[in-house]
Amino acid sequence: MNQRRFVSIASALGVTTLCCLWIVGPLVSPAHYTAYHWTGPARTLFIPAFLNFIAAWAIITTLILAAQGSDRRSVAIWAGIVILLPWAFLKNWSLLTDLYFPHWLSRSLLGLSVAAFLVLMARWRPTHQPIFERAQRFAVSVLCSIAVCGALILIELVWFGWQARSLNAPHPLHRRTNLSQTLQATHPRIIWIVLDELSYQQIYGKRFQGLSLPEFDSLANQTTVFTHAVPAGNMTEIVLPSFMSGLAIDKIRPLADGSLMIHLSSENRWEHLNEHDTVFQDALDAGYSTAISGWYNPYCRILPDVLDQCNWILSGLAQNRSMPQASILRNTFQPILTSFILIDSLHTELTHEPRATDVSASLHIADYQALSASADRLLQDRSADFILLHMPIPHPGGIYNRTTRTLTMGNSTYIDNLALADSYLAHVRSLLESQGQWDSSAIVIMGDHSWRTYLWSIGPDWTPEEQVASDGATFDDRPAYIVKAPYQKKGARINLPFNAVDTRLLLDAFIKRQIVSAETLSKWVEDLDKKHHK
Repeated sequence: MNQRRFVSIASALGVTTLCCLWIVGPLVSPAHYTAYHWTGPARTLFIPAFLNFIAAWAIITTLILAAQGSDRRSVAIWAGIVILLPWAFLKNWSLLTDLYFPHWLSRSLLGLSVAAFLVLMARWRPTHQPIFERAQRFAVSVLCSIAVCGALILIELVWFGWQARSLNAPHPLHRRTNLSQTLQATHPRIIWIVLDELSYQQIYGKRFQGLSLPEFDSLANQTTVFTHAVPAGNMTEIVLPSFMSGLAIDKIRPLADGSLMIHLSSENRWEHLNEHDTVFQDALDAGYSTAISGWYNPYCRILPDVLDQCNWILSGLAQNRSMPQASILRNTFQPILTSFILIDSLHTELTHEPRATDVSASLHIADYQALSASADRLLQDRSADFILLHMPIPHPGGIYNRTTRTLTMGNSTYIDNLALADSYLAHVRSLLESQGQWDSSAIVIMGDHSWRTYLWSIGPDWTPEEQVASDGATFDDRPAYIVKAPYQKKGARINLPFNAVDTRLLLDAFIKRQIVSAETLSKWVEDLDKKHHK
């Protein structure tokens, strides 16, 4: 291979890296969040990305090889590649940082690039050749430098794909023993329901005027409502491991194989999440049969040895991760983004194009329906007596019309989703009552975190209704926390601060029969508070 051809291939690799970074970047990121939240086999994630990169590289290499020489064709190919790179930068920046850029901006930049190319070609003269050659040499040197990064990215892609080769392979779950089945009749059923992003303020604090939540109101008359639950964090993938383990976790680090490292804030160290040091192992040790139907977190992958039944799903909102750098960029450019959002809304109305949020809503609805059906199967299975149901509501965006009481992909808000959460709890209660399981069961209903107004208020779908409901996007960090002891008939309040990270301790107290009534629950919380303040 002569030097000229090698330089052309390297330059093509540099262009491919710049254009395809949005495809391979999430897969070679040291964070590994994409693989961690992937529900399918690794080959369906890594192989298409690899083949896309190689195909793009082959096409661009062919073009650059065809551009050798000093004729008009060479100028056209190189000018087309270089002029289109800013548009590729915008796409990569938007997709990799989760920073909102409207479609019209992307199309405008693409249009300007095409216009610049046409003007350049129309005004091209042979006398411009020395300028072209200098620009070409500079572009080649830059692209060959970028090609080194591209080669490393390809190596990482193959290596991480190999490490993830067993991602989501079926794991044998825990098997109940005869002793567990014998003990089942001696303990109450425990049902733990996590409603994603459920806010205490919006339910029992300062509810939006006119919002009807009859099931939450009914629960307040029969359960114990914690008025000051202290959140374990504001990110679902961090909070749920904290609840399950009872450890104060401030960061997580998924590995390429889909397993999970957790960072203990109090000890400032990393360790693997130990599934045998969770509330599910506690339940198994007490003779319970454990089951999960959950959203977002790969429960079946990280907890297989302590679960008798498991189902998890994530298709909707998969792109909706609030990375720290994205938050910084949003806050920095918020005035500009607000203008973009307004113009983009007008553009969407004029062109009648479907919004990206409508696609996200359809996936969000699919997740909710699938998990609701899976949860119903667990609730109807009386052998499952320690159950976690993690539902993707009332998490924004809106997927419910509270007026028509139907699922929808448009004109819906977080307030509508609260009504959907209320309707879902009414469904769960009706199902358990039909089986004679409601009164005797211990039920914990909670938000993993509160409504993150600081995140959603700067997005394109924030509505005047949400602005009013949140008192001007004021963030109240208290997640809802509602507990029903077996046979509890009267409502109660606990006003002491309660750390949500102590949820494992609370569930253990039900498992060990330390909490059997609203009174013993109140006493248990008081004792725990005194212990924390010693």
